[in-house]
Amino acid sequence: MTFSKFDLSGKVALVTGCNTGLGQGMAIALAQAGADIVGVNISDAADTAESVSQAGRRFHSVMANLGDTSTIPHVVEGAIGAFGKIDILVNNAGIIRREDAINFSEKDWDDVMDLNLKSVFFLSQAVARHFIARRAGGKIINIASMLSFQGGIRVPSYTASKSGVMGVTRLMANEWAKHGINVNAIAPGYMSTNNTAALRADEARNAAILERIPAGRWGLPEDLAGPVVFLASAAADYVNGYTMAVDGGWLAR
Repeated sequence: MTFSKFDLSGKVALVTGCNTGLGQGMAIALAQAGADIVGVNISDAADTAESVSQAGRRFHSVMANLGDTSTIPHVVEGAIGAFGKIDILVNNAGIIRREDAINFSEKDWDDVMDLNLKSVFFLSQAVARHFIARRAGGKIINIASMLSFQGGIRVPSYTASKSGVMGVTRLMANEWAKHGINVNAIAPGYMSTNNTAALRADEARNAAILERIPAGRWGLPEDLAGPVVFLASAAADYVNGYTMAVDGGWLAR
């Protein structure tokens, strides 16, 4: 096999939640591998657009709140209108709410589930319909979590949503592989992002987490670059329904 299988030149990647953090890192990595990027965000993604441009690729911004599934047709139409097609979907957008399970509110449950799981399924469905109509196959990459494998504490809706992401990734892979569509997921470990700022600021919690990670450090957005490019590329054509942990060895401990 040559490295040409990892080349994404001529591909269009739709990446949700790419204005900062892991989504930004993955969008930049896909651009560096040759893909044009459609970024879907609820806030400005100018920094990501600039980095994509520096990689020599095009960036098109679509503003949408994916917690409301009625925006999905607008998102898909915007991507196709800009670049004519979609080849890769990265479902990264997500939120987390922290509270003891005994006190957890219905609103915090619904807000997290709507964005982290419901939108993942229905955006994937819409993009898969486009893939099938084009008869050119495609790649769907969902962002799961360590809490797809573990229970965690004080994040009941996040745990439920990310467990659901891993399950629905398998389901979609089972149904759509016959159309040349590969559906897989990446499960980041403890990553240095906005979502984990409070954990990293807590000295005792930060120390306990680092002690458990064999790599001895928090992950960075660039740690997802290789995995996302691999799963988006022809090199992963026979990878279906798998959730890849990128966790510095957390699950192995």
